[in-house]
Amino acid sequence: MPSATSDMINSVEEGSQPLLGHPEGMSMLMTAVFMVGEMAGSGVLALPFAVEATGWIGLVLIPMCGLISSYTGGILGQCWQLLQQRYPDMRGPVRYPYPAIGMKTFGKPGRIIISASINFTLFGVSCVFLLLAAQNVHSVCVDHHLTNLPFCYWLIILLGLMYPLCLLGTPKDFKFVAMLASAATSAACVILVVLMFLDQKDDPRPVVHAKIEWLPFAGAFGTICFAFGGHPTFPTFQNDMREPHKFSKACMIAYSVMVVLYLPVATAGYFLYGNLVQENILQTVSAGAGLIVIQVFITIHLFCSFIIVINPLCQELEEFFKVPLHFGYKRVLLRTGVVGLVLVVAESVPHFGAILSLIGASSTALLAYIAPPICYFKLCRMKGDWPEIHVSPAVKVALWEIGVVTALAGCVATYSAFTDLLSPGAFTVPCFVNVTAAGG
Repeated sequence: MPSATSDMINSVEEGSQPLLGHPEGMSMLMTAVFMVGEMAGSGVLALPFAVEATGWIGLVLIPMCGLISSYTGGILGQCWQLLQQRYPDMRGPVRYPYPAIGMKTFGKPGRIIISASINFTLFGVSCVFLLLAAQNVHSVCVDHHLTNLPFCYWLIILLGLMYPLCLLGTPKDFKFVAMLASAATSAACVILVVLMFLDQKDDPRPVVHAKIEWLPFAGAFGTICFAFGGHPTFPTFQNDMREPHKFSKACMIAYSVMVVLYLPVATAGYFLYGNLVQENILQTVSAGAGLIVIQVFITIHLFCSFIIVINPLCQELEEFFKVPLHFGYKRVLLRTGVVGLVLVVAESVPHFGAILSLIGASSTALLAYIAPPICYFKLCRMKGDWPEIHVSPAVKVALWEIGVVTALAGCVATYSAFTDLLSPGAFTVPCFVNVTAAGG
């Protein structure tokens, strides 16, 4: 796979000069930090439960999905670079880079499909991040008798704290957010693994694993895809780089870090807890000072990741509604509306697992593993006033295999996610119902 990646990169860059990015934009390493900061958080909390549903095969799927995601992320980066090389209108400030790839390759239908998938994914992920952050804060406060404030109110409070940073323009304007998110997640993963081993030391009971069934297996596959599926935001990050042609290297760095963070947590959760592991691993480990520290770090990550994830969604909507690039009242109004809608959904569906599995199985699979190969093949076949691109047989086989296998697995996983959504007890009572009942 690495050699195929190198062949692909060389074939794209042959006969053309890499385009210059923003002089004050992000470095390759900072771009990798953004990618880690966006993805490594909610995914790591759900991976132990996903591995329990897949068995030891899940421990193979994690690095495999990381490798494939890195590869398709590099492919997506090459697609965006090709667009900028071929079309002058793509070289300025572009607030919808991924939908633009769909537009240039498959016309209006391509843009609509890509845009709808991105908006569904980023909006859903924003809801998941808000729910998890509020769940962590509420848990700490209740367990230690700090306050009896209901969970639903924490959603409002945390979103109020995030709101000012949601008004910042593009990723290059909030680099500190990505650095803080990556550092917090890394620290949380280390402490979490230590805490799980301490739990096992104090609990001599044998570990029992659940029977593997195909529907839970498919749902778990969607969760693993979700943990690595940051592709909807990747072109936005690349568009803010000083050297956009180095995006493939940023992908390799970011995904290597994520596999190093994910694999120990998932392995420890699977072998130390077995079928006792909960949907959120933080609800499985024993309470104490260590858990509080982890919850604080994870909450910091979720706080920062929410800001990173919601930004591309807002940028595309601003492009659609012709909102000026500079800060102004129109940006404030639009982003306030987006943030408010996230709050409404989070208050209505206060259960992150069902949302996470559905997003991972459907739109994330499409945007991360299916659309990049298809768009890349189309760009390579397009004729015009630019150098012809020859795709090597190894790259063709790799991309076709990734696209077809993921499409089949994604369909099954999406069916599994919908089955879970329609099952009794899939959702808890909406927050506004609880508040109304309490008021009555």
